[in-house]
Amino acid sequence: MKDQASHAARAGIGLGSAIAVAISWSLNKSIVWAVIHGVFSWFYVIYYVFTRPGGLSG
Repeated sequence: MKDQASHAARAGIGLGSAIAVAISWSLNKSIVWAVIHGVFSWFYVIYYVFTRPGGLSG
């Protein structure tokens, strides 16, 4: 199991990127935007949480 996690980390796949891509795809249905948001990863996820209704800002 540890070997799989280190392999994914070496490949550049992170939890933040995966969440950002999933959010972006569900909103935009665009591969280009999904890749861009995947690069920004956690920054996009935090932005999404604060700007969406029902997020942290209420």
